[in-house]
Amino acid sequence: MSHSPRHPTRSPAEGDKPVIWTVSVSRLSDLFRDITLEYDHLAMIEPVHLGFDEAARHLRERMATERCDVVIAAGSNAAYLKGRVAVPVVVAKASGFDVMQALARARRMSHRIGVITYQEPLRELAEFASTFGIDIAQRTYVTEEDARAGINELKAAGVEVIVGAGLITDLAEEAGLAAVFLYSAASIRQAFDDALELARLTHLEANRGRRPAAADTRRVRRGLHDLRGESAAMERLRQTVVLYARSPATVLIQGETGSGKELVAQAIHREGPHRAASRPFVAVNCGAIAESLLESELFGHEEGAFTGARRGGHAGLFEAADGGTLFLDEIGEMPLPLQTRLLRVLEEREVMRVGGTRPVPIDVRVISATHTDLEARVRDGRFRADLFYRLAVLRLHLPPLRERLADIVPLAEWSLKHALAALDARPHPNLHAEITACAPLLQAYGWPGNVRELRNLMERLALFLAAEPLQALTPSFLLSISPELGKGAAAPAVVASPASAPSATESLAEVLARFGGQRDAAARHLGISRTTLWRRLKTESP
Repeated sequence: MSHSPRHPTRSPAEGDKPVIWTVSVSRLSDLFRDITLEYDHLAMIEPVHLGFDEAARHLRERMATERCDVVIAAGSNAAYLKGRVAVPVVVAKASGFDVMQALARARRMSHRIGVITYQEPLRELAEFASTFGIDIAQRTYVTEEDARAGINELKAAGVEVIVGAGLITDLAEEAGLAAVFLYSAASIRQAFDDALELARLTHLEANRGRRPAAADTRRVRRGLHDLRGESAAMERLRQTVVLYARSPATVLIQGETGSGKELVAQAIHREGPHRAASRPFVAVNCGAIAESLLESELFGHEEGAFTGARRGGHAGLFEAADGGTLFLDEIGEMPLPLQTRLLRVLEEREVMRVGGTRPVPIDVRVISATHTDLEARVRDGRFRADLFYRLAVLRLHLPPLRERLADIVPLAEWSLKHALAALDARPHPNLHAEITACAPLLQAYGWPGNVRELRNLMERLALFLAAEPLQALTPSFLLSISPELGKGAAAPAVVASPASAPSATESLAEVLARFGGQRDAAARHLGISRTTLWRRLKTESP
Protein backbone atom coordinates (compact mmCIF):
# COMPACT_ATOMS: atom_id res chain seq x y z
CA MET A 1 0.00 0.00 0.00
CA SER A 2 1.43 3.40 -0.95
CA HIS A 3 1.91 6.09 1.66
CA SER A 4 -0.85 8.68 1.66
CA PRO A 5 0.79 11.99 2.58
CA ARG A 6 -0.73 13.97 5.44
CA HIS A 7 1.01 17.12 4.33
CA PRO A 8 -0.27 19.56 1.65
CA THR A 9 0.54 18.81 -1.97
CA ARG A 10 1.13 22.43 -3.05
CA SER A 11 4.83 23.17 -3.24
CA PRO A 12 5.99 26.44 -1.70
CA ALA A 13 8.26 28.76 -3.65
CA GLU A 14 11.92 27.76 -3.42
CA GLY A 15 12.82 30.75 -1.25
CA ASP A 16 9.94 30.02 1.16
CA LYS A 17 10.79 26.36 1.69
CA PRO A 18 11.89 25.38 5.19
CA VAL A 19 15.49 24.18 5.40
CA ILE A 20 15.80 20.85 7.24
CA TRP A 21 19.01 18.97 7.95
CA THR A 22 18.89 15.29 8.90
CA VAL A 23 21.73 14.06 11.12
CA SER A 24 22.69 10.40 11.35
CA VAL A 25 25.75 8.15 11.23
CA SER A 26 24.00 4.78 11.19
CA ARG A 27 21.60 2.81 9.01
CA LEU A 28 19.00 5.41 9.91
CA SER A 29 20.62 7.46 7.13
CA ASP A 30 19.11 5.13 4.54
CA LEU A 31 15.63 5.58 6.01
CA PHE A 32 16.08 9.36 6.12
CA ARG A 33 17.17 9.30 2.47
CA ASP A 34 14.13 7.28 1.35
CA ILE A 35 11.65 9.51 3.23
CA THR A 36 13.35 12.67 1.97
CA LEU A 37 12.16 11.85 -1.54
CA GLU A 38 8.55 12.17 -0.32
CA TYR A 39 9.14 15.63 1.17
CA ASP A 40 11.59 17.33 -1.17
CA HIS A 41 8.79 19.36 -2.80
CA LEU A 42 7.94 20.86 0.59
CA ALA A 43 11.36 21.55 2.09
CA MET A 44 15.02 21.82 1.23
CA ILE A 45 16.39 18.74 2.99
CA GLU A 46 20.07 17.90 3.33
CA PRO A 47 21.68 14.91 5.07
CA VAL A 48 24.59 15.35 7.46
CA HIS A 49 26.44 12.07 7.99
CA LEU A 50 28.10 12.92 11.30
CA GLY A 51 27.38 12.30 14.94
CA PHE A 52 27.77 13.79 18.42
CA ASP A 53 30.51 16.43 18.86
CA GLU A 54 31.57 16.20 15.19
CA ALA A 55 27.99 16.88 14.11
CA ALA A 56 27.53 19.73 16.61
CA ARG A 57 30.76 21.40 15.49
CA HIS A 58 29.88 20.97 11.79
CA LEU A 59 26.37 22.38 12.24
CA ARG A 60 27.58 25.41 14.20
CA GLU A 61 30.21 26.16 11.54
CA ARG A 62 27.65 26.03 8.73
CA MET A 63 24.97 27.95 10.60
CA ALA A 64 27.35 30.89 10.78
CA THR A 65 26.73 31.48 7.06
CA GLU A 66 23.83 29.19 6.06
CA ARG A 67 20.17 28.98 6.98
CA CYS A 68 18.75 25.97 8.77
CA ASP A 69 15.27 25.94 10.33
CA VAL A 70 15.10 22.49 11.93
CA VAL A 71 17.37 19.51 12.53
CA ILE A 72 16.03 15.93 12.61
CA ALA A 73 17.99 13.27 14.49
CA ALA A 74 17.27 10.24 16.64
CA GLY A 75 18.27 8.56 19.88
CA SER A 76 21.50 9.52 21.61
CA ASN A 77 22.59 11.66 18.67
CA ALA A 78 19.45 13.83 18.97
CA ALA A 79 19.84 14.10 22.73
CA TYR A 80 23.44 15.23 22.30
CA LEU A 81 22.56 17.88 19.70
CA LYS A 82 19.73 19.40 21.74
CA GLY A 83 21.09 22.45 23.48
CA ARG A 84 24.28 22.42 21.42
CA VAL A 85 22.95 23.90 18.18
CA ALA A 86 21.02 27.10 17.58
CA VAL A 87 17.92 25.59 15.94
CA PRO A 88 15.18 23.24 17.17
CA VAL A 89 16.02 19.53 17.09
CA VAL A 90 13.12 17.20 16.25
CA VAL A 91 13.69 13.77 17.76
CA ALA A 92 12.60 10.84 15.61
CA LYS A 93 10.99 8.39 18.04
CA ALA A 94 10.10 4.75 17.64
CA SER A 95 6.40 4.09 18.25
CA GLY A 96 4.91 1.24 20.28
CA PHE A 97 3.97 -0.40 17.01
CA ASP A 98 7.63 -0.17 15.90
CA VAL A 99 8.68 -1.99 19.08
CA MET A 100 6.08 -4.75 18.53
CA GLN A 101 7.13 -5.22 14.91
CA ALA A 102 10.81 -5.33 15.83
CA LEU A 103 10.19 -7.90 18.59
CA ALA A 104 8.15 -10.03 16.23
CA ARG A 105 11.05 -10.10 13.75
CA ALA A 106 13.55 -10.80 16.52
CA ARG A 107 11.35 -13.64 17.85
CA ARG A 108 11.58 -15.38 14.48
CA MET A 109 15.40 -15.30 14.80
CA SER A 110 15.81 -16.44 18.41
CA HIS A 111 14.06 -17.00 21.73
CA ARG A 112 16.79 -15.01 23.53
CA ILE A 113 16.24 -11.31 22.77
CA GLY A 114 17.95 -8.20 24.10
CA VAL A 115 16.55 -4.64 23.83
CA ILE A 116 18.90 -1.68 24.32
CA THR A 117 17.43 1.84 24.50
CA TYR A 118 18.86 5.29 25.11
CA GLN A 119 18.76 6.43 28.78
CA GLU A 120 15.29 5.07 29.67
CA PRO A 121 14.06 1.44 29.53
CA LEU A 122 10.78 0.55 27.82
CA ARG A 123 8.63 0.15 30.94
CA GLU A 124 5.79 -1.73 29.21
CA LEU A 125 8.16 -4.33 27.82
CA ALA A 126 8.32 -6.51 30.96
CA GLU A 127 4.53 -6.92 30.97
CA PHE A 128 4.54 -7.66 27.24
CA ALA A 129 7.27 -10.29 27.65
CA SER A 130 5.40 -11.95 30.52
CA THR A 131 2.09 -11.98 28.63
CA PHE A 132 3.52 -13.56 25.49
CA GLY A 133 6.13 -15.73 27.18
CA ILE A 134 9.12 -14.09 25.49
CA ASP A 135 12.53 -13.95 27.16
CA ILE A 136 13.58 -10.29 26.82
CA ALA A 137 16.55 -8.65 28.57
CA GLN A 138 16.68 -4.85 28.68
CA ARG A 139 19.67 -2.54 28.94
CA THR A 140 20.11 1.23 28.58
CA TYR A 141 23.05 3.33 27.43
CA VAL A 142 24.28 6.92 27.30
CA THR A 143 27.62 6.67 25.50
CA GLU A 144 28.88 4.30 22.82
CA GLU A 145 31.07 2.72 25.46
CA ASP A 146 27.97 2.02 27.57
CA ALA A 147 26.30 0.45 24.54
CA ARG A 148 29.26 -1.84 23.83
CA ALA A 149 29.36 -2.94 27.46
CA GLY A 150 25.63 -3.71 27.42
CA ILE A 151 25.91 -5.74 24.23
CA ASN A 152 28.87 -7.74 25.55
CA GLU A 153 26.99 -8.41 28.78
CA LEU A 154 23.92 -9.67 26.92
CA LYS A 155 26.04 -11.79 24.61
CA ALA A 156 27.75 -13.41 27.61
CA ALA A 157 24.29 -14.15 29.04
CA GLY A 158 23.31 -16.06 25.90
CA VAL A 159 21.29 -13.40 24.07
CA GLU A 160 21.44 -14.01 20.31
CA VAL A 161 19.54 -11.05 18.80
CA ILE A 162 19.55 -7.34 19.75
CA VAL A 163 16.78 -4.83 19.07
CA GLY A 164 17.70 -1.14 19.01
CA ALA A 165 18.47 2.02 17.06
CA GLY A 166 21.16 2.37 14.42
CA LEU A 167 24.16 2.62 16.74
CA ILE A 168 22.99 -0.42 18.71
CA THR A 169 22.37 -2.60 15.67
CA ASP A 170 25.75 -1.65 14.18
CA LEU A 171 27.56 -2.53 17.40
CA ALA A 172 25.55 -5.75 17.84
CA GLU A 173 26.56 -6.97 14.39
CA GLU A 174 30.18 -6.05 15.14
CA ALA A 175 29.90 -8.32 18.19
CA GLY A 176 28.66 -11.19 16.02
CA LEU A 177 24.99 -10.99 17.07
CA ALA A 178 21.87 -10.71 14.94
CA ALA A 179 20.27 -7.25 15.02
CA VAL A 180 16.81 -5.78 14.36
CA PHE A 181 16.47 -2.10 13.56
CA LEU A 182 13.82 -0.37 15.67
CA TYR A 183 12.57 2.49 13.51
CA SER A 184 9.88 2.25 10.82
CA ALA A 185 9.23 4.52 7.87
CA ALA A 186 6.01 5.73 9.55
CA SER A 187 7.93 7.03 12.57
CA ILE A 188 10.41 8.90 10.38
CA ARG A 189 7.55 10.44 8.37
CA GLN A 190 6.08 11.66 11.65
CA ALA A 191 9.40 13.34 12.47
CA PHE A 192 9.42 15.06 9.07
CA ASP A 193 5.81 16.22 9.60
CA ASP A 194 6.73 17.58 13.02
CA ALA A 195 9.76 19.38 11.56
CA LEU A 196 7.67 21.01 8.82
CA GLU A 197 5.06 22.18 11.33
CA LEU A 198 7.71 23.53 13.69
CA ALA A 199 9.39 25.43 10.87
CA ARG A 200 6.02 26.90 9.81
CA LEU A 201 5.12 28.03 13.35
CA THR A 202 8.58 29.50 13.89
CA HIS A 203 8.28 31.46 10.64
CA LEU A 204 4.82 32.79 11.57
CA GLU A 205 5.94 33.78 15.06
CA ALA A 206 9.01 35.57 13.74
CA ASN A 207 6.90 37.57 11.28
CA ARG A 208 4.33 38.39 13.96
CA GLY A 209 6.99 39.73 16.33
CA ARG A 210 9.03 41.61 13.74
CA ARG A 211 9.25 45.36 14.16
CA PRO A 212 10.05 47.94 11.49
CA ALA A 213 13.81 48.27 11.06
CA ALA A 214 13.75 51.83 12.41
CA ALA A 215 12.38 50.59 15.74
CA ASP A 216 15.34 48.29 16.41
CA THR A 217 18.38 49.72 18.11
CA ARG A 218 20.45 46.79 16.88
CA ARG A 219 19.93 43.71 14.74
CA VAL A 220 21.58 40.81 16.46
CA ARG A 221 23.66 38.78 14.03
CA ARG A 222 25.75 36.91 16.57
CA GLY A 223 24.57 33.67 18.11
CA LEU A 224 25.61 30.34 19.53
CA HIS A 225 27.80 29.52 16.52
CA ASP A 226 29.97 32.58 17.25
CA LEU A 227 31.01 31.21 20.66
CA ARG A 228 33.99 29.45 19.15
CA GLY A 229 36.13 26.83 20.81
CA GLU A 230 35.96 23.10 21.43
CA SER A 231 37.35 23.02 24.96
CA ALA A 232 35.22 21.59 27.74
CA ALA A 233 34.83 25.10 29.18
CA MET A 234 33.35 26.44 25.94
CA GLU A 235 31.05 23.44 25.56
CA ARG A 236 29.69 24.09 29.05
CA LEU A 237 29.32 27.79 28.21
CA ARG A 238 27.24 27.06 25.08
CA GLN A 239 25.00 24.68 27.01
CA THR A 240 24.50 27.32 29.71
CA VAL A 241 23.62 29.96 27.11
CA VAL A 242 20.90 27.73 25.65
CA LEU A 243 19.58 26.97 29.14
CA TYR A 244 19.52 30.63 30.23
CA ALA A 245 17.86 31.69 26.98
CA ARG A 246 14.73 29.80 28.01
CA SER A 247 14.24 32.00 31.08
CA PRO A 248 13.19 35.67 31.24
CA ALA A 249 15.26 36.15 34.43
CA THR A 250 18.11 38.65 34.62
CA VAL A 251 21.61 37.42 33.81
CA LEU A 252 24.91 38.73 35.19
CA ILE A 253 27.89 37.92 32.97
CA GLN A 254 31.29 38.20 34.64
CA GLY A 255 34.53 37.98 32.73
CA GLU A 256 37.79 39.71 31.97
CA THR A 257 38.16 42.42 29.34
CA GLY A 258 37.91 40.99 25.84
CA SER A 259 36.45 37.65 26.91
CA GLY A 260 33.26 38.13 24.86
CA LYS A 261 30.65 39.33 27.35
CA GLU A 262 28.50 41.16 24.80
CA LEU A 263 28.82 38.24 22.37
CA VAL A 264 27.40 35.93 25.04
CA ALA A 265 24.62 38.43 25.79
CA GLN A 266 23.66 38.50 22.10
CA ALA A 267 23.67 34.69 21.97
CA ILE A 268 21.33 34.48 24.98
CA HIS A 269 19.04 37.03 23.33
CA ARG A 270 19.09 35.26 19.97
CA GLU A 271 18.40 31.83 21.43
CA GLY A 272 15.41 33.11 23.40
CA PRO A 273 11.76 32.17 22.84
CA HIS A 274 10.21 32.79 19.44
CA ARG A 275 13.63 33.14 17.77
CA ALA A 276 14.25 36.54 19.37
CA ALA A 277 16.83 37.70 16.80
CA SER A 278 14.11 39.88 15.22
CA ARG A 279 13.46 41.67 18.52
CA PRO A 280 15.40 44.70 19.77
CA PHE A 281 18.77 44.27 21.44
CA VAL A 282 19.93 47.52 23.02
CA ALA A 283 23.43 47.83 24.46
CA VAL A 284 24.85 50.60 26.64
CA ASN A 285 28.22 50.90 28.35
CA CYS A 286 27.48 52.32 31.79
CA GLY A 287 31.07 53.42 32.24
CA ALA A 288 31.35 55.29 28.94
CA ILE A 289 28.53 57.83 29.45
CA ALA A 290 28.74 60.77 31.82
CA GLU A 291 26.56 60.42 34.92
CA SER A 292 24.61 63.55 33.97
CA LEU A 293 23.61 61.96 30.65
CA LEU A 294 23.28 58.31 31.64
CA GLU A 295 20.00 58.85 33.51
CA SER A 296 18.19 60.41 30.55
CA GLU A 297 19.76 57.86 28.16
CA LEU A 298 18.43 54.95 30.19
CA PHE A 299 15.06 56.27 31.33
CA GLY A 300 14.31 59.00 28.77
CA HIS A 301 13.16 62.54 29.47
CA GLU A 302 10.22 64.83 28.83
CA GLU A 303 10.47 68.11 26.96
CA GLY A 304 11.90 70.86 29.19
CA ALA A 305 13.06 68.42 31.88
CA PHE A 306 16.48 70.07 31.93
CA THR A 307 18.54 72.57 29.96
CA GLY A 308 19.22 71.10 26.55
CA ALA A 309 16.46 68.51 26.78
CA ARG A 310 15.28 67.40 23.35
CA ARG A 311 12.18 69.08 22.01
CA GLY A 312 9.21 66.76 22.31
CA GLY A 313 11.03 64.61 24.83
CA HIS A 314 13.06 61.49 24.28
CA ALA A 315 12.37 57.79 24.86
CA GLY A 316 15.11 56.11 26.85
CA LEU A 317 16.89 52.86 26.16
CA PHE A 318 14.49 50.86 28.33
CA GLU A 319 11.62 51.94 26.07
CA ALA A 320 13.71 51.28 22.95
CA ALA A 321 14.36 47.73 24.19
CA ASP A 322 10.69 47.01 24.95
CA GLY A 323 9.90 43.44 23.90
CA GLY A 324 13.57 42.56 23.73
CA THR A 325 16.81 42.79 25.68
CA LEU A 326 18.69 45.65 27.34
CA PHE A 327 22.38 44.88 27.79
CA LEU A 328 24.04 46.94 30.54
CA ASP A 329 27.76 46.59 30.01
CA GLU A 330 30.17 47.52 32.81
CA ILE A 331 27.28 47.67 35.28
CA GLY A 332 29.79 48.03 38.12
CA GLU A 333 30.50 51.59 36.93
CA MET A 334 26.90 52.75 37.38
CA PRO A 335 26.65 55.61 39.94
CA LEU A 336 24.81 54.81 43.19
CA PRO A 337 21.90 57.26 42.60
CA LEU A 338 21.11 55.57 39.27
CA GLN A 339 21.36 52.14 40.87
CA THR A 340 18.33 53.06 43.00
CA ARG A 341 16.33 54.05 39.93
CA LEU A 342 17.37 50.93 38.06
CA LEU A 343 16.26 48.72 40.94
CA ARG A 344 12.84 50.35 40.92
CA VAL A 345 12.45 49.80 37.18
CA LEU A 346 13.35 46.12 37.56
CA GLU A 347 10.90 45.67 40.43
CA GLU A 348 7.97 47.62 38.98
CA ARG A 349 8.46 46.71 35.28
CA GLU A 350 7.79 50.33 34.37
CA VAL A 351 9.94 53.39 33.72
CA MET A 352 9.44 57.04 34.62
CA ARG A 353 11.09 59.52 32.27
CA VAL A 354 13.14 62.35 33.74
CA GLY A 355 10.70 65.19 34.35
CA GLY A 356 7.74 62.94 33.68
CA THR A 357 4.70 62.06 35.78
CA ARG A 358 3.32 59.07 33.89
CA PRO A 359 4.97 55.64 34.22
CA VAL A 360 5.55 53.72 30.99
CA PRO A 361 5.12 49.92 31.25
CA ILE A 362 7.94 47.91 29.71
CA ASP A 363 8.66 44.27 28.96
CA VAL A 364 12.45 44.07 28.88
CA ARG A 365 14.92 41.37 29.76
CA VAL A 366 18.03 42.83 31.39
CA ILE A 367 21.43 41.24 30.88
CA SER A 368 24.32 42.96 32.61
CA ALA A 369 28.06 42.42 32.48
CA THR A 370 31.14 43.43 34.40
CA HIS A 371 34.88 42.76 34.55
CA THR A 372 34.98 43.78 38.21
CA ASP A 373 34.19 41.82 41.36
CA LEU A 374 30.69 43.12 42.06
CA GLU A 375 30.41 41.26 45.35
CA ALA A 376 33.53 43.07 46.58
CA ARG A 377 31.95 46.37 45.52
CA VAL A 378 28.84 45.45 47.50
CA ARG A 379 31.00 44.85 50.57
CA ASP A 380 32.74 48.20 50.01
CA GLY A 381 29.40 50.00 49.75
CA ARG A 382 29.94 51.00 46.10
CA PHE A 383 27.17 48.80 44.73
CA ARG A 384 23.73 48.14 46.19
CA ALA A 385 23.33 44.62 47.51
CA ASP A 386 19.62 44.46 46.61
CA LEU A 387 20.38 45.51 43.02
CA PHE A 388 23.20 42.96 42.78
CA TYR A 389 20.88 40.10 43.72
CA ARG A 390 18.16 41.43 41.40
CA LEU A 391 20.60 41.57 38.46
CA ALA A 392 22.23 38.21 39.23
CA VAL A 393 19.28 35.80 39.27
CA LEU A 394 21.29 33.82 36.71
CA ARG A 395 25.08 34.10 36.73
CA LEU A 396 27.61 33.26 34.07
CA HIS A 397 31.39 33.36 34.37
CA LEU A 398 33.39 33.52 31.14
CA PRO A 399 36.70 31.63 31.28
CA PRO A 400 39.74 33.71 30.30
CA LEU A 401 41.61 32.61 27.21
CA ARG A 402 44.64 31.45 29.23
CA GLU A 403 42.39 28.80 30.80
CA ARG A 404 41.35 27.54 27.35
CA LEU A 405 44.74 26.52 25.97
CA ALA A 406 43.21 24.03 23.53
CA ASP A 407 41.20 26.83 21.89
CA ILE A 408 44.04 29.32 21.30
CA VAL A 409 45.52 27.87 18.10
CA PRO A 410 42.14 27.14 16.37
CA LEU A 411 40.92 30.65 17.29
CA ALA A 412 44.14 32.18 15.99
CA GLU A 413 43.89 30.29 12.70
CA TRP A 414 40.23 31.22 12.22
CA SER A 415 40.87 34.89 13.03
CA LEU A 416 43.91 35.03 10.74
CA LYS A 417 42.01 33.52 7.80
CA HIS A 418 39.22 36.08 8.22
CA ALA A 419 41.69 38.95 8.55
CA LEU A 420 43.48 37.83 5.37
CA ALA A 421 40.16 37.53 3.52
CA ALA A 422 39.28 41.11 4.54
CA LEU A 423 42.55 42.19 2.83
CA ASP A 424 41.77 40.08 -0.27
CA ALA A 425 44.80 37.94 0.53
CA ARG A 426 44.97 34.19 0.36
CA PRO A 427 46.28 32.18 3.31
CA HIS A 428 49.32 29.98 2.74
CA PRO A 429 48.40 26.40 1.79
CA ASN A 430 50.35 25.20 4.85
CA LEU A 431 48.92 27.84 7.19
CA HIS A 432 47.56 25.25 9.61
CA ALA A 433 50.97 23.62 10.03
CA GLU A 434 52.69 27.00 10.38
CA ILE A 435 50.36 28.32 13.06
CA THR A 436 50.49 24.98 14.89
CA ALA A 437 54.28 25.40 15.03
CA CYS A 438 53.64 28.71 16.81
CA ALA A 439 51.45 27.02 19.44
CA PRO A 440 54.04 27.03 22.28
CA LEU A 441 54.55 30.77 21.83
CA LEU A 442 50.82 31.51 21.69
CA GLN A 443 49.93 29.25 24.60
CA ALA A 444 52.67 30.54 26.91
CA TYR A 445 51.34 34.10 26.72
CA GLY A 446 48.80 35.23 29.35
CA TRP A 447 46.42 37.10 26.97
CA PRO A 448 45.27 39.84 29.36
CA GLY A 449 43.03 41.12 26.55
CA ASN A 450 41.68 37.62 25.89
CA VAL A 451 39.97 36.80 22.58
CA ARG A 452 39.85 40.45 21.54
CA GLU A 453 43.61 40.75 21.95
CA LEU A 454 44.17 37.54 19.98
CA ARG A 455 41.92 38.78 17.18
CA ASN A 456 43.72 42.13 17.07
CA LEU A 457 47.07 40.37 16.90
CA MET A 458 45.91 38.23 13.99
CA GLU A 459 44.73 41.35 12.13
CA ARG A 460 48.20 42.85 12.61
CA LEU A 461 49.81 39.61 11.44
CA ALA A 462 47.54 39.44 8.39
CA LEU A 463 48.67 42.91 7.32
CA PHE A 464 52.32 41.81 7.28
CA LEU A 465 51.59 38.48 5.55
CA ALA A 466 49.47 40.19 2.89
CA ALA A 467 52.30 42.65 2.21
CA GLU A 468 54.88 39.83 2.01
CA PRO A 469 53.12 36.85 0.37
CA LEU A 470 56.30 34.73 0.41
CA GLN A 471 56.92 35.28 4.12
CA ALA A 472 56.54 32.07 6.10
CA LEU A 473 54.69 32.26 9.40
CA THR A 474 57.36 31.13 11.87
CA PRO A 475 57.62 31.64 15.63
CA SER A 476 60.52 34.08 15.11
CA PHE A 477 58.52 36.11 12.57
CA LEU A 478 55.48 36.15 14.86
CA LEU A 479 57.69 37.30 17.72
CA SER A 480 59.23 40.05 15.58
CA ILE A 481 55.85 41.74 15.03
CA SER A 482 54.45 40.83 18.46
CA PRO A 483 57.29 41.14 20.96
CA GLU A 484 54.80 41.02 23.83
CA LEU A 485 54.51 37.27 23.21
CA GLY A 486 58.08 36.93 24.42
CA LYS A 487 56.89 37.81 27.90
CA GLY A 488 54.88 34.61 28.05
CA ALA A 489 56.98 33.10 30.82
CA ALA A 490 55.79 35.82 33.18
CA ALA A 491 52.16 35.56 32.08
CA PRO A 492 49.53 34.58 34.69
CA ALA A 493 48.80 31.26 33.04
CA VAL A 494 46.99 28.62 35.05
CA VAL A 495 49.49 25.88 35.94
CA ALA A 496 48.49 22.63 37.60
CA SER A 497 50.19 21.82 40.84
CA PRO A 498 52.68 18.93 40.86
CA ALA A 499 50.21 16.88 42.88
CA SER A 500 47.54 17.12 40.21
CA ALA A 501 49.40 17.60 36.93
CA PRO A 502 49.56 14.49 34.73
CA SER A 503 53.07 13.40 33.84
CA ALA A 504 54.19 13.03 30.25
CA THR A 505 53.90 9.26 30.54
CA GLU A 506 50.63 9.13 32.47
CA SER A 507 47.89 7.38 30.51
CA LEU A 508 44.29 8.51 30.27
CA ALA A 509 43.25 5.46 32.26
CA GLU A 510 45.62 6.47 35.05
CA VAL A 511 44.21 10.00 35.06
CA LEU A 512 40.71 8.54 35.23
CA ALA A 513 41.72 6.26 38.10
CA ARG A 514 43.17 9.23 39.98
CA PHE A 515 39.72 10.84 39.86
CA GLY A 516 37.99 7.71 41.12
CA GLY A 517 36.52 6.85 37.73
CA GLN A 518 34.60 10.14 37.51
CA ARG A 519 34.82 11.00 33.82
CA ASP A 520 33.44 14.51 34.12
CA ALA A 521 36.15 15.42 36.64
CA ALA A 522 38.89 13.77 34.57
CA ALA A 523 37.71 15.50 31.38
CA ARG A 524 37.65 18.90 33.11
CA HIS A 525 41.15 18.26 34.47
CA LEU A 526 42.45 17.44 30.97
CA GLY A 527 40.56 20.31 29.32
CA ILE A 528 38.62 18.05 26.96
CA SER A 529 34.99 17.04 26.58
CA ARG A 530 33.62 13.85 28.14
CA THR A 531 32.97 12.44 24.66
CA THR A 532 36.58 13.09 23.61
CA LEU A 533 37.77 11.41 26.80
CA TRP A 534 35.95 8.14 26.21
CA ARG A 535 37.00 8.09 22.56
CA ARG A 536 40.64 8.48 23.58
CA LEU A 537 40.20 5.79 26.23
CA LYS A 538 38.82 3.54 23.51
CA THR A 539 41.89 4.07 21.31
CA GLU A 540 44.21 3.49 24.29
CA SER A 541 42.52 0.17 25.11
CA PRO A 542 44.46 -2.89 23.87
